[in-house]
Amino acid sequence: MNGGRHISEEDLALHAMQALSGDESAGVRLHLAECAECRRQLAEITGDLALVAAGVEQHTVPEGARQRFIERMGASKAGTSSQDVPVKPARTSVVTMPPPKRASRPVSRIPWIAIAALLILSTVLGVRVYFLDEQLQTEDALLRHDERLLQAHNAESMRAHALLEVLTAPTAQRVTLTTGKTPPAPAARAVYLASRGALILQASNMQPLPPNKTYELWVIPMQGAPIPAGTFRPDTSGSGSVVMPPMIPPGTAAKAFAITIENEGGASTPTMPIVLSGAAPTTGE
Repeated sequence: MNGGRHISEEDLALHAMQALSGDESAGVRLHLAECAECRRQLAEITGDLALVAAGVEQHTVPEGARQRFIERMGASKAGTSSQDVPVKPARTSVVTMPPPKRASRPVSRIPWIAIAALLILSTVLGVRVYFLDEQLQTEDALLRHDERLLQAHNAESMRAHALLEVLTAPTAQRVTLTTGKTPPAPAARAVYLASRGALILQASNMQPLPPNKTYELWVIPMQGAPIPAGTFRPDTSGSGSVVMPPMIPPGTAAKAFAITIENEGGASTPTMPIVLSGAAPTTGE
């Protein structure tokens, strides 16, 4: 304590910065050994100085700066209110005790703390702006990627729609390409389900017929006579079909299939020659 007096914050700051003379520093050390309040204030000031030193670039103190700083602090104390102790030519190390609990240490007494705080705030804001900019660039890249995917999807959809229009257009020309002058050979493919007696035939490259003639499909069973399975006339491209004829009894096992040319309306027995024929697999398809 030392007679009810405390060391001023300015002197404590000068002591922490080793800016006092040897006698003044000795007096401060003696007082600090007895005064817990001043030791606490010195610890706060030392922490502030350490924070500033960590965030501010260090430079060598110019020659004469210490003396000018001491004189400026002395002039500042000379202009304070009557509650403070006037500065004596030989700087005294103690001043009148301030109120027991001061609100907060005025920033104006140590202006470089505010400057350091601004520097730290500027650095934090700069880092935040950098990361926000990186985030915006990443989101912009993702958006451009999504737009490219959407454009590609739209292009594929338009192409599929155009393809469907071509395949289903009634006015589209359908052409079968062949090797030179050799006409394509007639062919047919049958799909048969014996358990249901269900048959589907698709013929292609069939020769045109006179108006009173027709092609007739026959099921050659394992036993018994051939069964008529429907008639058809090919279109201009030579294609024709028989789909699900009702005359085949369910469970009829087929040995082969054949196509003949018959009079319009069909026949009950095949008329030779057979135009197309094919054996049925033993296991069925």
